[in-house]
Amino acid sequence: MYDFVVVGVGPAGARFARRAAEAHYDVLALEKGTIGEPLACSGHVSTDIWEYVPSDAKERLLQNRVYGANFHVGGPDSPSDRFYKREEISNVIDRVALDRTLADAARDAGADVREGHTVTKVEEKAGYVEVTASVGGEERTFEGRMVAGADGPVSRVRKQLDLPEPTEKLHGVLAFTDEVDDGDYVDVHLTAPRFFAWRIPRGDAGVEYGLAAPPGHEVNELFDRLTDAYGVETDRFCSGAIPIGPPERTTAKRGFLLGDAAAQTKPFTGGGILYGMRAADVAADVIDPQDPNTLPRYEEGWREELSREIRLGHWIRRAYSLPAPVQRVGLWALSGEIGVHMDEPSSFFSRDNLRKLFS
Repeated sequence: MYDFVVVGVGPAGARFARRAAEAHYDVLALEKGTIGEPLACSGHVSTDIWEYVPSDAKERLLQNRVYGANFHVGGPDSPSDRFYKREEISNVIDRVALDRTLADAARDAGADVREGHTVTKVEEKAGYVEVTASVGGEERTFEGRMVAGADGPVSRVRKQLDLPEPTEKLHGVLAFTDEVDDGDYVDVHLTAPRFFAWRIPRGDAGVEYGLAAPPGHEVNELFDRLTDAYGVETDRFCSGAIPIGPPERTTAKRGFLLGDAAAQTKPFTGGGILYGMRAADVAADVIDPQDPNTLPRYEEGWREELSREIRLGHWIRRAYSLPAPVQRVGLWALSGEIGVHMDEPSSFFSRDNLRKLFS
């Protein structure tokens, strides 16, 4: 019997598998397809990402350095307001290679990581969990003392454990061109209903265009308007759900949720790579697979780690729905050099950022 069966080997699942294996637990991690495929989200992340990967990974993962963002209330020809730092704010990385790097780190730590295992059923038993997976058309059953659901926004583990859904799911799309662009700034367009569109220069890897909006809006049509405005044709089109707002509970009798399955994401960008891995570290630190009474420590711990940033992130997102004239005035007033951390809205109120705003 395994100590943990991890379902989903994205960043959160792989991080937890690695940390649990390093703590000498017997870990099985199951991915339904090939790790990293299909591409599910952007690879624009804070520089904190390098704390979570092996020291030699940066050279092969890094695609571009970003120093700020140009915010537009309209399309690419509209006036923009620039927010910047003198040092790099964020990095653009190879998102598929990131997943594979994190999975390899879990393997190196001793986790049993398997691809091509589609989990179809999760049952909590007396003293253990039974996880059934389809493998090449055949069903296999695994037993673990606990199950970690890191299987994305449409989580089967969440459903099987009868845990509540995230507050909201956005529909996100992104695609790429072959343009070579190592520019210092991303472009953000406040043109999508209740969210935004973006353009991210990825160096020699091309340019990423994306957009997200709540269900019911014609996201593909809005995306076509964005790329038409830029005069580009894209390929490698990706589409998926973006969970916003964690559910009331992320733990069951012998299971818990991580990452997008728990909606551990930034409400103002939809990104969840770093938040999910931070929550995975909390889980690895406090959960004892032989003692279900430790699960509340995870529930409390990850919320203490992230809830303030998530709450403030909701407030930032509200600005996306303000009337355009108000947005223009606000962007103009706040633009310039900033002292914020892209994963931490609370940093907006830091002494460093307030000094820059009012200097």
